[in-house]
Parts: sequence; C-alpha cells; structure tokens
Amino acid sequence: MPGKFVKTLKTIGRYWFIILVIVILFVFYFNPLAAIVITIISIVLFALSYIPNLTFYKKFNNFLNDVESIDDKTASRKLKRPLAQIQQRMYKLSKKQSKKDSLIVFSNGHYFYYSERVITAFKTYYNKGLGEKEVLEKLTRFDIKTRTEIKLIEETLIKHERLEDREVSVKAYRDKQKYSY
Repeated sequence: MPGKFVKTLKTIGRYWFIILVIVILFVFYFNPLAAIVITIISIVLFALSYIPNLTFYKKFNNFLNDVESIDDKTASRKLKRPLAQIQQRMYKLSKKQSKKDSLIVFSNGHYFYYSERVITAFKTYYNKGLGEKEVLEKLTRFDIKTRTEIKLIEETLIKHERLEDREVSVKAYRDKQKYSY
C-alpha cells in the first residue's frame, strides 16, 4: 500500500505544472481575481524553492575553499548531503575548471577535489623532474594516497592545458640524484 501511494505522489509530482494550470484556468472561469492570486502565490513558491539550492552551492564552494583535497564521499558525509547531489555539483564545477587554480578529477565513479596549494606543489615537483613515486612522497601531507591520483592530476592538467613541459626530465633528475653522491 505505501509503495502505491508513493508512486501516485511521484506521478502527480511529475505533472504538477499541468495540474496547476488546469486548476488556475478552472478558477479563472469562476473568479479571475482568485486565479491571479493563485498564480502569484505559485510563482513566489516556485522562486522560493530555489533558495535551498543556492545556499547549498554557496556553502559547498566555501567548504571546498577550506580544504586541501577531498573526495566526494567525504564531502557528502561532512556536509550531510546525498552523494548524488555532491557529485552533481562537482561535475558542474569540473566543467568550468579550465581557468581555475583548483582541480576536480573524476576516477572510478568518484570526484576528487584538489586546492590551489596542492596543484601548485604538484606543478613545482613535476617541473623539477620528479616521477610519480617521488611526487606522491612529497604530496602525502595533502592526503594524496595513491600514484593513480598523481597520474590523474597530471592527465587532467594536460587535458586542460594547464601544465607546461618539464624543465628537467625524470631520467635526467634520477641520473643527477644517482651520480651526485
């Protein structure tokens, strides 16, 4: 029984606009002033329904500015929001990241956010000629745990043309380290 009730509510929810228009037209036939009032109230309620989303987006952006790196699951848990909503917002932010200093990476169905400090440190170590393993060792303080994350950061930066060519190649850096002792 509850399943049928929920299904009925969802069906009504999908067609609420059509039902509202029919009700307003029906009321307008008998009392035009009441129809205008219903229309104004409907528009105001529809506009007010966007306020929670706008406040969430502002709160989410401020949250991302306060962290060095975070994945979507952790952000969902800390903000007490559904994972799908966090992923949707991170997806939208990732589409606009070509000119941003931070970076959002997608891997295995999850999004990872890295702040400007992490990306700047990555670029510095990358240009010095460090390989993935050495960069990972240097960036462990930013909660980067795997070489896959390093590779994804590199690929995403290259994809968005935000990573310049290395000043020193990995081979040259390792040869220098090997023969400097």
